[in-house]
Amino acid sequence: MTLVDWTARFQGTAALPRDVRDRLQRSAQTVRYAAGKSVFGPSNIPDSLMFLVDGTIRVSQTSENGRDIVLYRVEAGESCVLTTACMLAEEAYNAEGIAETDVTAIILPRTSFDQLVSEEPAFRSFVFAAYSRRLIDLLRVVDDVAFGRIDVRLAERLLGLARDDQDIATTHQQLASELGTAREVVSRVLQDFAKRGLISQTRGHVTLTDRAGLRAIAQS
Repeated sequence: MTLVDWTARFQGTAALPRDVRDRLQRSAQTVRYAAGKSVFGPSNIPDSLMFLVDGTIRVSQTSENGRDIVLYRVEAGESCVLTTACMLAEEAYNAEGIAETDVTAIILPRTSFDQLVSEEPAFRSFVFAAYSRRLIDLLRVVDDVAFGRIDVRLAERLLGLARDDQDIATTHQQLASELGTAREVVSRVLQDFAKRGLISQTRGHVTLTDRAGLRAIAQS
């Protein structure tokens, strides 16, 4: 991937006028993070906007009592909206971004970001449209944590994490962080799923044995 063509990989930037895309290409840089490395963390003030070319970044927040909750994931072809929000508000991160896989990203320095937002209506519209979409996603997370049934949410998350595979490399604590709940709660629901033949468990792994059954719970 070269800086000559990276804007074509993102729906928002591919739709921008050619002259705006040229400005992005001239200003951008390529960065890489190994799986497990911190991409950003609480109290850090962002100095660039990130566009993810390859990999996945997990964005999570830790409460005062030490409980984690996964807010969202940044996938290839997306920008990090929390970074956008912090740059617009000139505030530090209040969450942490961890590379779940090896990550390749394009970063746009703060000065270039400010200039483009100020001078280019098409880029400004792209930034705020992406921000609005992610805000809706975060409101769904709040609604799920506050009001959602844990068995429904866990079934949905297991299906999402597995994608096309049967086996998920995860722990009860990691799943609890995904859902913003206690590990004991997740362990209890997983045990129930196992008794019903929906999953099987080994240390550090959950295997989906009845996708249709899990899907029925997720949609209930």
